Amino acid sequence: MIEEILRERGHEVTVIIDENNTSEFSSRAFAACDVAIEFTRPDAAVDNILRCFAAKVPVVSGTTGWQSSLPEVKALCDKGEGTLLWASNFSIGVNIFMALNRYLADMMGNFPQYRPEMTEVHHVHKLDHPSGTAITLAEQLIAHADGINSWEEPAPDAQLPTPGGVLPIHSRREGEVPGIHSITWDSDVDTITITHSAKTRRGFAMGAVLAAEWLVGSKNTHNKGAHHHGFYTMAQMLSDYTRTHGIFV
Repeated sequence: MIEEILRERGHEVTVIIDENNTSEFSSRAFAACDVAIEFTRPDAAVDNILRCFAAKVPVVSGTTGWQSSLPEVKALCDKGEGTLLWASNFSIGVNIFMALNRYLADMMGNFPQYRPEMTEVHHVHKLDHPSGTAITLAEQLIAHADGINSWEEPAPDAQLPTPGGVLPIHSRREGEVPGIHSITWDSDVDTITITHSAKTRRGFAMGAVLAAEWLVGSKNTHNKGAHHHGFYTMAQMLSDYTRTHGIFV
């Protein structure tokens, strides 16, 4: 789907690499690429990104499940040894949802009677749980919501309630569901829920292509010719696209 969107937008796809042709990382064709888009597996992502760095090719990555290594990769970017835009989710709608999540969490600091809970549903092929998007949302809640200090994934048959100060994240894997994330704030008298439900994976693919264009200053962005260097997030890209600052960051 990413390849289809790239071609629709007038880009040339010069190299496609999977587990059967990783030698292409060392090819002249790869070294000549303006940007690489990396969506693979948690156990392959870091090596793929480092190979992009070695070839001096900026990389957009949406692989999750390897965040424990993210500080090391960021450090390389800070030292000028690579350029990476990483996000747990490239959907424009999800990133708007994340902005709403932060806003609502800030507001709820005035209403301690409400307690948050999260549910995420994905297709059965997704390896990591909770999803990278769910973890990002949880980290936002910890940073913005008073009284929430950590998150945990309760066992499916857990009988006891989650301890105070802990955000429960419930993960389900069903069929070919592209992705559903719901955050519920519950009190004794009512419930407030915000939900993002993806209809297809095209939204994720389009977001990744937009991020790649932004990273290299493509002809399809207002930022033409401005090649970015270092480590970036989807929030920074969206703030630049919309000319708004402080909403997405």
